[in-house]
Amino acid sequence: MAELISVDTALDKIRSTIKAPKTENIPLKQAFGRTLANDVKAALTQPPFKASAMDGYAVGLADAEYGRTLKVIGSAPAGHIFEGTLKPGQALRIFTGGVIPEGAEHIVIQEDVIANGDKITINDLQIPPAHIRQAGIDFKKGQILFSKGTRLDAIHLSTIAAANITHLPVTKRPLIGIFSNGDELKDVGTTVEAGQIISSTQFAISALVKAWGGQAKFYGIIPDDPSALAEVIKKAQACDIIVPLGGASVGDFDLVRGAFKQADYATIFEKIAVKPGKPTWLAMKTVSGHLSRVLGLPGNPASGLVCAFLFLRPLIEGLCATQRTEPLWVKASLTKALRKNGAREIYHRAKLTFTSTGKLVVTPMSRQDSSLLSPFAKANAFIKQAPNEAAKQEGESVEVYRLSSEF
Repeated sequence: MAELISVDTALDKIRSTIKAPKTENIPLKQAFGRTLANDVKAALTQPPFKASAMDGYAVGLADAEYGRTLKVIGSAPAGHIFEGTLKPGQALRIFTGGVIPEGAEHIVIQEDVIANGDKITINDLQIPPAHIRQAGIDFKKGQILFSKGTRLDAIHLSTIAAANITHLPVTKRPLIGIFSNGDELKDVGTTVEAGQIISSTQFAISALVKAWGGQAKFYGIIPDDPSALAEVIKKAQACDIIVPLGGASVGDFDLVRGAFKQADYATIFEKIAVKPGKPTWLAMKTVSGHLSRVLGLPGNPASGLVCAFLFLRPLIEGLCATQRTEPLWVKASLTKALRKNGAREIYHRAKLTFTSTGKLVVTPMSRQDSSLLSPFAKANAFIKQAPNEAAKQEGESVEVYRLSSEF
């Protein structure tokens, strides 16, 4: 009988298969969601000059006084530089983003003046200096903007664009090959006969693969037939990770693990002491210098998805060399009691929320059957219970895995 290993041991074995990622240089416009392979340094200073933060009038400090009347000697719209020097008794009409001229040390906002021809009178108290953005207050040329391992989001891209960078070094996205297995499975949109069900888990797994930084390729629904399984394995072995959905148990028609063994994949582990997801397994094979990994997930939808978060996610993020910037795990107080746990580490689908007083609380879903998707769709967290952990009462603190960045 295959050894039942702990979740931590399984994660160690999974992470041991991760090698240094391959890298590529890509255009900035294609970089959303990618992971930086190196630090990114600013190619220019931002802002590159002293600029006005408001529409108004540039003046010297001595002239920034209530009641002072000044002569307007020109204007400086954004993108147009005033070449002269501002002298005492003078003001320059300036707009947001306009370059601050020599001699100017304060901006009087346009609401604080009375304009009359080429003269203005300051009609409100001034507290100078104000409304001038100094060069480099955002970042300076050569400064590290974002570190190696950063997963790039929308704001990262705008910041990098502002630094005048057109291409970025990123890690290559691992290719994840997915297939569903079982004679009972049918494609969505087809007629379902007695004894058949729709194959649905691949849609969630494919979306999660993309969200975690990988590329998903679905190879279809494969019947319980050794030759069909051998064919899909041959097609998918160029992938960085192959994810079979189903066929991982010990029934007479659970053929997937055997098919991979026939294809010379070495089994790393076959069972994990986790609930749901005990049949999750790992194997690997080197094909022409390429390491092909297999992470087999259970066919029951909730089991497969729980184990995708626990085991597939760290493998993909490891292959991308992504550095996490926010914690996956938090502490929260139970709103309902939990019974004493059995021998396997358990992950309850749950809802994580804040109370009106700002306290983080978590509620386990009332239905935890591993075949159910609808409770999972309402969940945004897992509650972890260690093997043989004592019962937990309402109000007690528990470890919670965040499925969403909302909490």
